[in-house]
Amino acid sequence: MAKRDRLSGNEAVAEALRQINPDVMPAFPITPSTEIPQYFSKFCANGQVDTEFIPVESEHSAMSAAIGAESAGARTVSATSSAGMAYMWEELYLASANRLPIALALVNRALSGPININCDHSDAMGARDAGWIQLFAETNQEAYDNMVQAYRIAEHKDVRLPIMICQDGFITSHAVQNITLMEDEEVRNFVGEYQPEQYLLNPNGTMAVGPYSVSNHYMEARRAQAEAMHNAKDVIKAVAEEFAAVTGRGVAWFEEYAMEDAELAIVLMGSAAGTAKDAVDNLRAAGKKVGLIKIRMFRPFPAEEIAEALKNVKAVALMDRTESFNDHNGPIGADVSTALFRAGKLCETINYVYGLGGRDVRVEDIEKVFADLEEAAANGTNDHYRYMGVRE
Repeated sequence: MAKRDRLSGNEAVAEALRQINPDVMPAFPITPSTEIPQYFSKFCANGQVDTEFIPVESEHSAMSAAIGAESAGARTVSATSSAGMAYMWEELYLASANRLPIALALVNRALSGPININCDHSDAMGARDAGWIQLFAETNQEAYDNMVQAYRIAEHKDVRLPIMICQDGFITSHAVQNITLMEDEEVRNFVGEYQPEQYLLNPNGTMAVGPYSVSNHYMEARRAQAEAMHNAKDVIKAVAEEFAAVTGRGVAWFEEYAMEDAELAIVLMGSAAGTAKDAVDNLRAAGKKVGLIKIRMFRPFPAEEIAEALKNVKAVALMDRTESFNDHNGPIGADVSTALFRAGKLCETINYVYGLGGRDVRVEDIEKVFADLEEAAANGTNDHYRYMGVRE
């Protein structure tokens, strides 16, 4: 039977991990993810889990220890934010290249500088090409649900890739919401026991982790990794469908909100989707045909499906909570624009940078975006890359 509770996003993720009971958690504190290992270490100390908690001296060490533990055959998790993940940079690539299904609870925070501890997606977007699966949450409930599904995805025999479970710093990580928890036994049955086929401590087999790859083999290794990411797309959908059958919640790749007859649309991910839905509701009440696509699965990217969902729109806003400093577009802007081009879909697109460093996202800001789209749909635009809510 489902249980109702009031939890912050960090508490929700820690609770999911308590129910999963992973084997190893190496972690180093950094705001705003600190509470996840803090809460979980209490579970370890109280004997509520069997996890080996390893307090390390840095985030680089945390991911190094995670790689060692996962290589040895242990189900492993860590948590970090912002500069903490930047300090893991080298190890992120090693984890994915060695096909280690580590889970990382990433609480999104701006990368310095100037120094800022609030939400944007620059940490996750900097690692978007590191070979990790990336799932984003709008709410505390989704952060919990995504973590429960994480290992089923990452450990699948056709995938075997690390996975980031992302939520917005402070906006969801520290805000308390009503959420529904699964029963402990229900989670353990859903996740299952970890049974790796190959691992360093297997007495019946030999293997190497992280060997030097000469030019004759390196590209083939990368190609196999890319194929695993391709496979992850269907695995994520299958796991989401099974999860929905158990809980009645969730979407696989992205959520379509009021998109049935939408002529103007916004594409974004994370907590700002809730604000955008309010704006959509307001404008729908005023007779405007507007809609929203909220991305859950950013890596792998559901390009064909998003292009299909946008096939009837006249103008679309592509919302990036990060700055790529290329004077052209952001990550969502690039991926969605490419998807539309390959699908032969011609419509006006405006790429917005928004919410950097925790800047508020207001309903009236989103309504102004839709007004801009209406103008672009009618008259076109040459201003395709803009900032939302900035003092120019």
